[in-house]
Amino acid sequence: MNYKVDGYELTTLSDEINVQHLISVHYFEYSKNYIFEGEKHDFWEFLYVDKGEINVMADDRKYILKRGEMIFHKPNEWHNVIANGKVAPNLVVIAFDCQNEAMEYFYNKVVSVDTRIKSYLANIISAAKDAFKSDLSDPQLKSLKRRKKSKFASEQLIRMNLELLLIEMIRGEEEYSTVTRTSPNIREYAQEEKVGVIINILKENIHESLSLNDVCRQTLLSKSSLQKIFKESMQVSVMEYFKQLKIEEAKTLIREGNHNFTEISNILGYNSIHYFSRIFKNVTGMTLSEYANSVKLHIK
Repeated sequence: MNYKVDGYELTTLSDEINVQHLISVHYFEYSKNYIFEGEKHDFWEFLYVDKGEINVMADDRKYILKRGEMIFHKPNEWHNVIANGKVAPNLVVIAFDCQNEAMEYFYNKVVSVDTRIKSYLANIISAAKDAFKSDLSDPQLKSLKRRKKSKFASEQLIRMNLELLLIEMIRGEEEYSTVTRTSPNIREYAQEEKVGVIINILKENIHESLSLNDVCRQTLLSKSSLQKIFKESMQVSVMEYFKQLKIEEAKTLIREGNHNFTEISNILGYNSIHYFSRIFKNVTGMTLSEYANSVKLHIK
């Protein structure tokens, strides 16, 4: 209904895109071994790669996203994120509630974006830091806590820039190239990638004293998920596999003949030569001396 004031008719402006609620705003700087197991929820979310490269699953589709690329997850779409084990990625993740029919444009949308969209993203992150005291790098963040004193209209700037981002992308559809780097067998591939990341962590820390909790912290996997995923693929536990890696490295060092047993124990992160000797015998069935002698005899 239009109203008149002093003879002038007031035109009520229509909303094609109206963001009702903000769920979360994140700027993540992840490790190269980051794993997000996956989730689905009844609201929109998009992810933008600001640095590096990541693997993203969206229902039955897998995408390899590079810097400057963005994926939209529609409500109730299952999705996860796995770093590639090579480059530590920086990601912007924003979740929000928007019920407008125009949002259908973003169903299964994966695109490379331009500097205008990047500027809206930067404005959203900046305004979110002004508006909220919550740690925007916390992946477990479930609630945004307002600052007692924030810059004027910070929350409105978040909504305005978010709506502008969405509107610009719909209006300039032909300007955004679609990303099509996909792979089949998504769930199986996802599990293989997770196991690959875990093994990479173990190999990188072969000279350290690494615990299961350390691996969980680096991947952000729960202990139960970590153990289940690894055991299903490798038929041994994570720490048993790590122990086997260490013993294989010990064998290599013994064969090279450049270090004594105590030095090898220290190189592999063992605090006690006696403990190292016991582990070695349990795995190989031979003492350190027996293995060293068998190698020498074999060489001769």
